[in-house]
Amino acid sequence: MSRLVKLVNAKTPWITDAGLETSIIYHEGLDLPHFAAFTLLDTKVGRDALTRYFENYARLARQAGTGLVLDTPTWRAGTVWGAVMGLDTAQIRDINRASVEFCAAFRRDREDEKLAILLNGVIGASGDGYAIDHFLTGDEAFDRHRVQAEALAEAGADLVTAVTMTHSGEAIGAARAAQAASVPVAVSFTVETDGKLPSGETLAEAIAATDAATGAAPVYYMVNCAHPTHFSGVLQGEWVVRIGGIRANASRMSHAELDVATELDDGDPEEFGRLYRDLGVLLPNLRVIGGCCGSDHRHVGEASRHFHMHHTA
Repeated sequence: MSRLVKLVNAKTPWITDAGLETSIIYHEGLDLPHFAAFTLLDTKVGRDALTRYFENYARLARQAGTGLVLDTPTWRAGTVWGAVMGLDTAQIRDINRASVEFCAAFRRDREDEKLAILLNGVIGASGDGYAIDHFLTGDEAFDRHRVQAEALAEAGADLVTAVTMTHSGEAIGAARAAQAASVPVAVSFTVETDGKLPSGETLAEAIAATDAATGAAPVYYMVNCAHPTHFSGVLQGEWVVRIGGIRANASRMSHAELDVATELDDGDPEEFGRLYRDLGVLLPNLRVIGGCCGSDHRHVGEASRHFHMHHTA
């Protein structure tokens, strides 16, 4: 049985990580140009920091008796952001390949019969990730994400997830890029404090549009980069069965407020856990629990504890 099949058929959600970039910057004190975590692979200090970071979540998954969805540090490793950093297409392919190889080595050292680890290749938004500078058509987004999807697939990712998608056009193109690379795909949408995408689309509308344009290619959808209270109220209707993962912010602040914040707002980990327990009631197919901006292993640990305590009772 493949790891992805194990994840989809799991009775309780698997663990994934939380706010990688904010954790590395604020907790490890390391600089990430343009929030590009793949730059950590360039030095032993950076690789060691990544290993420590992921080790926390492997430990949580083992304690909870679940699997681990291990994300590659490639949120900024697409061709558009690569060009901003002076990288050409060949270098982008190498970076994504090296990121998969790093995660594969981490998995080899820790996976056993009690802990399955799924290697998830991360594709980030080609723009800001929290705001829209250009509405993309599916074809435009396909062109922007094709190289990265190919590189992640060729390097051996079990799944590719397009995260911080701000509008359905980019989600459609990213999903099509994964399809063309013959790798399973998931899609995660950024939402604002009103539970809608930055585009103004509702989650229901964005999921319906992406499914219609891709033949329902995504294995599941996720919600990211918003506090649970920002979107829990909109999780109503038959469409919620398509949501398989949550990566919420620790902070209640809006994206505009977070952009100008000078200190990390890590919220309340225990409350975070209770809110995830409640999300589990609303989302019957929730299979992945992790975090986003400001959250770390404490938040995910509380989410896992509350979720499993309530839903396995």
